[in-house]
Amino acid sequence: MAALTATVRDTAAPGVFRRPAVRKLGVLLLLAALVVPFVAGRWGSGAWPGALTVDLSGPLGTASDWIVDNRDSHPLFLYFLGHVSNAVVIAVRAVYLALLAVGWAGVTAVASLTAWRVAGIRQALGTAAAFLACGLLGMWVPTMQTLALMVVAVAASVVAGALLGLAAGLSDRMHRALRPVLDTMQVLPAFAYLLPVVLVFGIGVPAAVLATVVYAAPPMARLTALGLRGADKEVLEAVESLGTTARQRLLTARIPLARKELLLGLNQTIMMALSMAVIASVIGAGGLGDRVYQALASVDVGAALAAGIPIVLLAVVLDRVTGAAGARLGDAPAPNSRALWAYALLGAVVVAAAGRLAGRLEWPESWVVGIAEPVNRAVDWMTAHLYSGVPVVGGTADWAGRFTTWVLDPLRDGLQWLPWWSVLLVVAALAWLIGTWRTALTAVLAMAAIGVLGVWGPSLDTLSQVLAAVAVTLVTGFAAGIAAARSDRVERLLRPVLDVFQTMPQFVYLIPVVALFGVGRAPAVAAAVVYALPAVVRITAQGLRQVDPAALESARSLGATGAQQLRQVQLPLARPALLLAVNQGVVLVLAVVIIGGLVGGGALGYDVVFGLAQGDLATGLVAGAAIVCLGLMLDRVTQPTGRRATKGA
Repeated sequence: MAALTATVRDTAAPGVFRRPAVRKLGVLLLLAALVVPFVAGRWGSGAWPGALTVDLSGPLGTASDWIVDNRDSHPLFLYFLGHVSNAVVIAVRAVYLALLAVGWAGVTAVASLTAWRVAGIRQALGTAAAFLACGLLGMWVPTMQTLALMVVAVAASVVAGALLGLAAGLSDRMHRALRPVLDTMQVLPAFAYLLPVVLVFGIGVPAAVLATVVYAAPPMARLTALGLRGADKEVLEAVESLGTTARQRLLTARIPLARKELLLGLNQTIMMALSMAVIASVIGAGGLGDRVYQALASVDVGAALAAGIPIVLLAVVLDRVTGAAGARLGDAPAPNSRALWAYALLGAVVVAAAGRLAGRLEWPESWVVGIAEPVNRAVDWMTAHLYSGVPVVGGTADWAGRFTTWVLDPLRDGLQWLPWWSVLLVVAALAWLIGTWRTALTAVLAMAAIGVLGVWGPSLDTLSQVLAAVAVTLVTGFAAGIAAARSDRVERLLRPVLDVFQTMPQFVYLIPVVALFGVGRAPAVAAAVVYALPAVVRITAQGLRQVDPAALESARSLGATGAQQLRQVQLPLARPALLLAVNQGVVLVLAVVIIGGLVGGGALGYDVVFGLAQGDLATGLVAGAAIVCLGLMLDRVTQPTGRRATKGA
């Protein structure tokens, strides 16, 4: 009977139709056959129909005018937001004045000795070299301004993120409520955070700090919840059996067991806060980011590089120190640990006092090494010799022009030529094939919201840049990742390069591409490729290296060549990691393509920059909302269902 049932089932459903993807594709084709004739007959043109567009310029203009008119008189601003703004200003100023009072020698000593105690002597030497390099480049005061803003923003981000993570870690309902919020915030490009806070707090430090907090708090919240929810059940049951209260279990078991996740959350929060603090120079954050922004505005590559190098050094130092501290977490403390901390504190105080008594609080001008002029001369030489006219290969400007003419323009024109409903159908098909019907519905609604907002054309322009950058990133990243996975030597050579690239804030990537390619859409794409490439390479290499060795050994025993092992064993088994690499590549590319509006990227990035510069809420906020929708759609289309189900769990 069982054999007969199996025979009937196999006859009724051929093997190919038992595959979920084929069944989904069949349903999509049926729906398309029913829906497309109706939609094509009613809205045959490719442009988004005006009848389905909502003009928000009037309401947003009214809201903007109300906020501007009531910022100095309404109780909400006077008794709440005004106090928040003042508290931020006071905190940042207090930290900044404290750093100046300690002096360059004291700050370097405190940072180096702290790095020594938490991460070891190598990190201490690297920290000292980084701070001294900031002074040598003539960027000591801007570095202290950025560091002061960072201290306040990171402290607020850690507190806010830890509280949200604590609530999500202890409550299933709160976890379910926070997960979509954190998922959405994760795909938001940094620029999307700027305009709302500028509208409420105006241009200046408060807006910069609060935008940084909103951007940097989600990693702390997510990892705190992950650590608390992933605590060893047996340990918690053992503690509960001793009659402890919920508060005691939290303090004595859950939090200690989640220390590694908490420290990783701190590391990620610091890195994201530094990235956002640099971007927030657009809205008056000051510091190193402002120097980079002003230099880019005048295409002064030398000045931009002089300010960009300290940003990279700060990022590398903070990443290495917190990472090393996390790796050493759980090791037995040294027998004289407290004495060493006391000696470190005493040494820092002695150095700071000596600098103050010697009147050497400010970095000596005679010690500054100017690199702006030599760099600009090198850029001028490149402009004269490498931009164009290079025999056989052509110049960098020629490459950028050809990439724009042969890739970006046809891709943009093709997307804008497609009927809007066909774009929605393609999005639905991709999202459903890789996920569920809920995934497809979310992606379609996000894409449709872009049309409703009235920015369908610019959004497709941005999408064309993202697709081009993602294609280059994936081809290059997969090739480098495969090479790193199959060769230890290649992996060792790539590791330091990827480490540096992965810690650089987004803003800094604009400097070399402007030097090489000038301004335009191609440089924006190039910056996005360089920014997203390290993550794709790392995830690809890690996924291939984690393939079951037994499967590879079986393939080798059957006489498979290296290429066959890669194609038939490693790549199929590493499919989840490769899909994750695609997803992360898309999200990271979108973040920098938007920032590329500062260097001529146009489209939504330009609208956001224009809205910030002109205080035009309608233009900037609508573009920001469209960026959010585009990011959400791309995330859903490229995010595997299995990862979404466990994301943040």
